[in-house]
Amino acid sequence: MTIKTSAPALPYRDLNRLMSLMTGDEKHGPAATSTLDALWVLYHRVLHVTPATVDDPERDRFLLSKGHGPMAYYAVLVAHGFFDEDLLPGFGGYDSPLGHHPDRLLVPGAEIGSGSLGHGLPLAVGSALGLRAQGLTDPRVWVLTGDAELDEGSNHEAIAYAGPAGLDQLHTLVIDNASATYGRPGGISSRFAAADWSVRTVDGRDHEALYAAFTAPHPGRPHAVIARVAPKS
Repeated sequence: MTIKTSAPALPYRDLNRLMSLMTGDEKHGPAATSTLDALWVLYHRVLHVTPATVDDPERDRFLLSKGHGPMAYYAVLVAHGFFDEDLLPGFGGYDSPLGHHPDRLLVPGAEIGSGSLGHGLPLAVGSALGLRAQGLTDPRVWVLTGDAELDEGSNHEAIAYAGPAGLDQLHTLVIDNASATYGRPGGISSRFAAADWSVRTVDGRDHEALYAAFTAPHPGRPHAVIARVAPKS
């Protein structure tokens, strides 16, 4: 496999500046900031995809299911050279490619267009199955979901299917900011573990802990990382 992790054009410390360029009443700031550290670690140290390899069949796939509040996603894509920061001030505007939900036809580097919550994980399952059918064993599929999004029935079905199917190219990152309406006995991790997933729960602001969880071996099983993120005051 020759695809390399994208070297950032801008450092982590620039992310808040980049996010500040995006304004408006519907920016869902807390939803965005809760994903910032996990997205940075993924693109900086884990995902094998660059602006030059977004169409390479051997690339890793990242699917943003938690698509509302995509400011952190846009900032991380800019920091890694997928598009220029000059687009950020137009965020959400009529003529801007950067909508309140990413559009894969308009945003360089975006794998899916998001909308209704609950679609990303089933799409990731389909992506992993498609790679398997093509004999592409190196690319990995990552999907970022929210904790409350797991209440959607489509996600329950995807979790229940992926474990027994042994989709070890599939990785789910759950941002747990305690916004879910319904609690789960044993917490979020128990839902994945019951379906024969590999599971790690970590501090969603700790870059080293995130990296260790993202890269933990899980032969023969899909992998879930639960990133706990306390709301910032």
